[in-house]
Amino acid sequence: MSLKELKDVSYYKLNNEINRPVNGQIPLNKDQEALQAFFNENVLPNTKQFATFNEKLDYLVAHDYLEAAFLAKYSAEFLTTLYDFLLAQQFTFKSFMAAYKFYSQYALKTNDGAFYLENYEDRVAINALYFADGDEELALTLADEMIHQRYQPATPSFLNAGRKRRGELVSCFLIQVTDDMNSIGRGLNSALQLSRIGGGVGITLSNLREAGAPIKGYEGAASGVMPVMKLFEDSFSYSNQLGQRQGAGVVYLNVFHPDIMAFLSAKKENADEKIRVKTLSLGVLVPDKFYELTRKNEEMYLFSPYSVEKEYGVPFSYVDITKEYDNLVKNPNIRKQKIKARELENEISKLQQESGYPYIVNIDTANRENPIDGKIIMSNLCSEVLQVQTPSVLNGRQEYEVLGTDISCNLGSTNIVNLMASPDFGKSVRAMTRALTYVTDNSHIDVVPSIAHGNEQAHTIGLGGMGLHTFFAKNHLVYGSKESVEFTDIYFMLLNYWTLVESNQIAKERQQSFHNFEKSTYADGSYFDKYIAENHLPQSAKVKELFAGIFIPTGEDWAKLKAAIQKDGLYHQNRLAVAPNGSISYINDTSASLHPITRMIEERQEKKIGKIYYPAPYLSNETLPYYTSAYDMDMRKVIDVYAAAQQHIDQGMSLTLFMRSDIPKGLYEWKTATTKQTTRDLNILRHYAFHKGIKSIYYVRTFTDDAEEIGSNQCESCVI
Repeated sequence: MSLKELKDVSYYKLNNEINRPVNGQIPLNKDQEALQAFFNENVLPNTKQFATFNEKLDYLVAHDYLEAAFLAKYSAEFLTTLYDFLLAQQFTFKSFMAAYKFYSQYALKTNDGAFYLENYEDRVAINALYFADGDEELALTLADEMIHQRYQPATPSFLNAGRKRRGELVSCFLIQVTDDMNSIGRGLNSALQLSRIGGGVGITLSNLREAGAPIKGYEGAASGVMPVMKLFEDSFSYSNQLGQRQGAGVVYLNVFHPDIMAFLSAKKENADEKIRVKTLSLGVLVPDKFYELTRKNEEMYLFSPYSVEKEYGVPFSYVDITKEYDNLVKNPNIRKQKIKARELENEISKLQQESGYPYIVNIDTANRENPIDGKIIMSNLCSEVLQVQTPSVLNGRQEYEVLGTDISCNLGSTNIVNLMASPDFGKSVRAMTRALTYVTDNSHIDVVPSIAHGNEQAHTIGLGGMGLHTFFAKNHLVYGSKESVEFTDIYFMLLNYWTLVESNQIAKERQQSFHNFEKSTYADGSYFDKYIAENHLPQSAKVKELFAGIFIPTGEDWAKLKAAIQKDGLYHQNRLAVAPNGSISYINDTSASLHPITRMIEERQEKKIGKIYYPAPYLSNETLPYYTSAYDMDMRKVIDVYAAAQQHIDQGMSLTLFMRSDIPKGLYEWKTATTKQTTRDLNILRHYAFHKGIKSIYYVRTFTDDAEEIGSNQCESCVI
């Protein structure tokens, strides 16, 4: 029997029985029965067997499944030692969903897809060996971190590490387009190339002149951003890895761009087919000034990017709209038009109710908190990557006269439940930083020179977290409570501290810092003021108990780190980002990202096989009261938790808002006349997030009266 001939299996039926209560109880035992049946009926009879790990490696190399070079950096004796260590940990999957996801999506299979060639220990071993790059001590440490699921590399890294025929280790990119045909053409080519290698691509169109703007030397007028959006959507549809996946992209536009209303209308269900975008995601870049104008219910001016660039000498994205707003209004050389700020705000909320889009990036907040010299102008497909960029200048042959910097995302995640149980929290995070450093050092996206250039200069990584709600439930903390916010604050402060420690150590070893380190607030020391002046130590008895035995730096420790960094620098321009997580959180048997769970028993529609049910991790009578659905939760509590993390994260977080179309009574004090969700509800929550220092809002997901989810997460590029 092979995987292609499987029939009469019992595990799907057993898993589905979880959703049928027995005497008012959830029969969780059925999930364990499904897990056992999956191994007995699927995994064990369909896994190719080898006498030893080294024999397996020899076979995989000889048959072009694995690269030989990374394995050659280790002795046969060490390979045996590493694998024996992994087997001794006696890893087991805790749920049917975890095992099913790993074997269906991550395990290496024979070329014909008939047999498995690796198990979880094998994939962990190959990841550890690959990312350690010949360092035996680091390889053992990484193996320890991954087999205990304290660290999870991003999907493209975990999936592709060591494979002979593989995609890239990263799969998320940000590119900018400036206001000329050469840049648009180059941008389309870049999108084709990046989508071909499996990338989710973020593009900002804010620099393009609006529809109707004059074009020097021509009698006609510009067509604006809408046709360019359609070109990008068609590019992603065409470049889809031979039909294996839908190309994925997001386009961003500044809220002060004259095409903003047309931009939003392109995602409406009733939009004209000439302008409607079906598969492209939308994001809006929102300066502080917009919140001020909406709060005061004033009119707002939209400014022509062409005339702004002509006046200021830089592309529209690089002008501080909030700072320059009054000057732009008064300047007669700037083409502009007026609309009511609240009308635009309501249009944003209407579209979020209808589709979940647009993402919101509070661009001034991102730049205000940015320790790096330069300007953040956009984000990525999941809204958590926020890094400085510089524009390129192209000639008529689409050659770079000035090579700017664009972005690739090198992501990984801590499993909060398991990292809190680490015997050495700091050592764990430092090893994770090393693994991510290998990814950034060995990512050469030469098909898009601006991305390769940005990566070479910045060495950026993005370590995040998953399983926050699981940790709260397991430890009997109410999501959004004072103690939960306090825990989140200290946890991410620790990630910040230890990634800084390791980045400084790498810079010292290599005698190399990221480009323009000397212009950063790390170099002048001001970044550390808040940590030195105020100790971030546990205050409540519960949080003190949770961090018992874990080193927490004092102001004095931060002062020492400041001195070390000022002396030897930092290797990584950026270190932290929280992605939305996807299938990989199931493999880790934990809740996704930092947001609350949506259902006690989650229902997943899997291609070809139907529904699979996934009970919340550690679900029991004891944890049940702490597993409130996100749809039944005041979103201000979610924002409070994310805000606690954000103050330590140098990039962003994929913060999703979960709403019901019919909001439970009493959830929000302003809901007095009706329980129906309105644009006002979303407006209030966006303003609340802005005032709490949130840098970005990802999807708005609405659970409707007929149990449908609008705006469900479709992003597969940052699903760590």
